[in-house]
Amino acid sequence: MNTQKVEFQNREGQKLVGRLELPVDQHPHNFALFAHCFTCNKNLLAVKNISRSLVSKGFAVLRFDFTGLGESEGDFADTNFSGNVEDLVVAANYLKENYQAPTLLIGHSLGGAATIFAAADIDSVQALATIGAPANPVHVKHLLRSGIEEIEASGKAVVNLAGRDFTIKKQFLDDLETKSLSATAKALRKPLLIMHSPQDDTVGIKNAEEIYVAAHHPKSFVSLDGADHLLSKKEDSLYVGEVIAGWAKRYLNVKDKVDTSLNSKHQVAASLGQEDGFTTPMKVGDHYMVADEPADFGGNNFGPSPYELVSAGLSACTAMTVQMYARHKGWPLENIEVHTSYSKSHAQDCANCEADSAKIDTFQREIRLTGDLDEQQKAKMMQIADKCPVHRTLHSPTQVINTLLD
Repeated sequence: MNTQKVEFQNREGQKLVGRLELPVDQHPHNFALFAHCFTCNKNLLAVKNISRSLVSKGFAVLRFDFTGLGESEGDFADTNFSGNVEDLVVAANYLKENYQAPTLLIGHSLGGAATIFAAADIDSVQALATIGAPANPVHVKHLLRSGIEEIEASGKAVVNLAGRDFTIKKQFLDDLETKSLSATAKALRKPLLIMHSPQDDTVGIKNAEEIYVAAHHPKSFVSLDGADHLLSKKEDSLYVGEVIAGWAKRYLNVKDKVDTSLNSKHQVAASLGQEDGFTTPMKVGDHYMVADEPADFGGNNFGPSPYELVSAGLSACTAMTVQMYARHKGWPLENIEVHTSYSKSHAQDCANCEADSAKIDTFQREIRLTGDLDEQQKAKMMQIADKCPVHRTLHSPTQVINTLLD
């Protein structure tokens, strides 16, 4: 996964910091924007797992810290729910101006409520998903109950949340009172996925029902049975990411990672368009894949290079041939590893090693044999390695016959 640190400014000119995660094997088909939970940050384990699950499905995901939290600038005491919504809009504009406008919004807990409000101001958003979201932002007041009286009396209070102290001002509570999520959800008119655990003791499951009733179709609900509010178990957060990725495909323009339209009567076919750089869709037997060049050679590094594919063929063929021989002999070869690299090297016995023409194509092959084998057996299998069909093909005279197709 390709992770980049990004920085942009909120509407007050304060720096917000995030991480943009990109797929390593394709251009992202869609960009998603993630809103973390109340007093959390972008590095919450669940946020990372959900993001990485989406990235593995071809999404790019921006997770960032709201103003006053994590690495972002600002004083949390001066922030409020409306500010969170504004931060999301600013983040979406940053993506639009520098990468690609986000089409998917994802929000956890109070961040889920913020995404519903923000979606109205982000035209590019085509779908959104909430996780353990409250049906009304005012719900967060129950987390502050220990300091509500002091906040009302003196205008602010220090409240301990999950072991950390936060200063909450009265303006925060006042701002919550101005937000009606049910009315906003009713006017949304965008596909909505609501995910919630029946065992959530922070934001009860009743909240999911209220959001679902308020929203228009298309809307979906998925029960996160057994999960806690923060999705502390890795399997729960990874599951959430997988479900969101699958659900979103129905509403977003999601291109397949590999072009499966290529057909050929030959064993292998490759197709490369004028604007595609070196990223080359291929049909290899009954399988589809991508070949590419490394980034430092002008490629995207979305797949193996041509010479890596040749080395791969040699490695695979060697392993198959030696293991097949060991099975035939009844020898206890538990496992074979074949490590191969390609380079241009001087011939070991060349007469004029200074001339470039003296360099020959060289495959460095290292073999590890695991099992209760004696030295004679190991030596014989090393000889057999040189007899694998691909090895013999590389050593024999070959020809390439070209035919121009219509």
